[in-house]
Amino acid sequence: MGSQMILKSAISTLLALLCMVVSMRIVLAHQPFFENPDSTASSPMRVRDPVISTALYSTLDRPDDVDFFAFTVTAGQTIEIGLTIPQIPGQDRFAPHIGVLSAGLDNSELSELPESAQPLASNRMGAILIEPAEATVFFEPFSRTAYWRRQREKITFPVNGEVLVVVWHSEGSVGRYNLVVGQREVPGGDSDFSRKLKAYWTPVEQSPDYPAQPESAGAEVNELQPIPDAAEESTPRCNWLVRLLAALFGSGDICS
Repeated sequence: MGSQMILKSAISTLLALLCMVVSMRIVLAHQPFFENPDSTASSPMRVRDPVISTALYSTLDRPDDVDFFAFTVTAGQTIEIGLTIPQIPGQDRFAPHIGVLSAGLDNSELSELPESAQPLASNRMGAILIEPAEATVFFEPFSRTAYWRRQREKITFPVNGEVLVVVWHSEGSVGRYNLVVGQREVPGGDSDFSRKLKAYWTPVEQSPDYPAQPESAGAEVNELQPIPDAAEESTPRCNWLVRLLAALFGSGDICS
């Protein structure tokens, strides 16, 4: 009897781990990376393949902070670019802007870019401004983190060349955000994601060198239901594969 209990416990643990791994591959199909050090005009954070879904965990940590990201495209390539806000306390109205610079784009919006990005625009470059919109909410079960999706747009680039993505806040508010580039889901990213996410998931404190900024008058956000505590969900959420294995090993009760 004792050996059966031990075997059942071992099988239950194995199935729970399998469920966790499957969930992680589904939920974290994008490749997460953290902005470190701070990205600048002279040293932008590079995206290796803009087709692959990549989440760049970044921070605007002072009112005049402007973040820069870069990748290369071929003529006619369409890339999705968007921005989400982690639901950290105080960020419900945090809504940065995105500017996308590349050769061949219309140049009518170049003047809307922040001052630090203006010198980077040559006569052949144009820009697309992606403004924050009304936020929608989504929740990642594996990392147990929730986000506001602020903006997302697909851009077709007319010529080969370098693309520069600029992120800033028009009112100088500080906070954390995720710049999302690409759509094709390929597992990968920072192998130390879990530890770094814990440190990232904290409010950004206003530097004493700058006065406090007013709250952004950005778009309204949808109300989010309270996120249950991890301790309240000790039973794994089982998909069809885990349920089948549980039934084969006589441990179907763990998916109840």
